[in-house]
Amino acid sequence: MDNFKGKLEEFMRGRNGADELGVACLELAVILAIINIFAGNGVIYVITLALLAYAIFRMVSTNVNQRRRESMAFAEKLGPVRPWISNPAAAYKNARTYKHATCPNCHQRVRVPRGKGHIRITCPRCKQKFDLHS
Repeated sequence: MDNFKGKLEEFMRGRNGADELGVACLELAVILAIINIFAGNGVIYVITLALLAYAIFRMVSTNVNQRRRESMAFAEKLGPVRPWISNPAAAYKNARTYKHATCPNCHQRVRVPRGKGHIRITCPRCKQKFDLHS
């Protein structure tokens, strides 16, 4: 078993590995596979296989810089909906009373109260000040 583990570590050296976009593709593929068990649709099956192939391609890719750029673009697009995916109940509860702002300098997410008008926010991480309408 140690020999296999060593060979696998050797194979994965210099490769991308599992990142956020690859894991999201795998999770979506599993969800589609479960749906396809009940639906029995060939199109869903092909989409599931394509997602699995893309996730595996991302994990074994040696072009780490390109995969990192793709992952950063995915994370940027996913940013506003991330709280709704990770904890929908808390996101719904906070959506009415708080607004989430992103620091333009360090990209730290800051929670500010809604309904205060035009406010000046100081980032807790980098201490940069920026304006926002809450």
